[in-house]
Amino acid sequence: MPAHPHRCFAVTAPGLEAITAAELAVLEIAPVGTEPGGVEFAASSDQLYRANLELRTASRIIVRVAEFPARAFYELERKAGRVPWGEVVPAGAPVRFRVTSKKSRLYHADAIAQRLQAIVGGGPEGNPSIADDSGDEGAPTAQLFIVRVLRDLVTISADSSGALLHRRGYRPAGGKAPLRETFAAAMLLRAGYDGTAPLVDPFCGSGTIPIEAALLARRMAPGLGRAFAFQRWPGFDAAAWQALTARASERILPAAPAVIAGSDRDAGAIAMAEANAERAGVAGAIGFRTGAVSTVHPPAGPGLLVTNPPYGVRVGRSGDLRDLYARLGALIRERWKGWTVAMLAAGPMPEREMGLPFQVGWESNTGGIPIRCLIRP
Repeated sequence: MPAHPHRCFAVTAPGLEAITAAELAVLEIAPVGTEPGGVEFAASSDQLYRANLELRTASRIIVRVAEFPARAFYELERKAGRVPWGEVVPAGAPVRFRVTSKKSRLYHADAIAQRLQAIVGGGPEGNPSIADDSGDEGAPTAQLFIVRVLRDLVTISADSSGALLHRRGYRPAGGKAPLRETFAAAMLLRAGYDGTAPLVDPFCGSGTIPIEAALLARRMAPGLGRAFAFQRWPGFDAAAWQALTARASERILPAAPAVIAGSDRDAGAIAMAEANAERAGVAGAIGFRTGAVSTVHPPAGPGLLVTNPPYGVRVGRSGDLRDLYARLGALIRERWKGWTVAMLAAGPMPEREMGLPFQVGWESNTGGIPIRCLIRP
């Protein structure tokens, strides 16, 4: 990899940019700016490695390889031939392209990908262009290049992450409506969780929120134990990476400083949560139990109640949720005085039925469903 700083972009869900930027700042990596869906930053190779290893709310880190104007295919081919592809992919190694084109003379994404494929070589047979992340698992060793053409400006970036960063490796299958790990981490960070206060999730499902809390509380980097695309790059510094992961491993606390608890009325979900926690290496840090929300009592606090309750889109029916939210609001007033509450919501029902004042911590969408992180300090 080149010695000069990389121009990088941490891709994140829309609405989480400020949280990801704050994470970078904690890692002593200065954000350059934000735009919908990500945070730009400059990084040395060590910082690029660390961003992949440590960021909890980003889905991937891409590195800018080239940027140039092109209004015709001959111009694209000529300029793409000068791109330093060899800095991130050896000659003949498999490559893939994700191409989008808007308001440009070069409007055919597949044709753009085919031209680039011919220049770089090493790709699979057939169409080298992929439209979304669904192809990530199909070619795990192929280097992904993300190509954006906007108003005749071609921007080529190399994915440094490989499998999406939210795929921590502990959850091979979720519950009825699994919460993405990056959203769980964003809830925790926005609520101010640092592992020193008790945390309870009374609708834990397959355990994502308690597990992410335990990783954070024990100072476990979310990327430990997995492989990254940059490890296949020609200039990869194996010694630097080994030193970085060794320091991250030494930083892990032997136990969580405070109680972390998760419960769910679905015994199957709890069994899955326990298996996921075991795979994540945090089983001993979390107390799981089967039970309805009305049976949950807070440990000595104050602390944080962070949860993703059913919101009537994928799980349950809206009519069945009114009583649940009303009861949850009453329980918070009765039992959880002085506790910070953070919960995901779709639509206005939670605030209306719970009768509690909330602040909107962030807004995003998951699977096309608009969601909000509600915070009650």
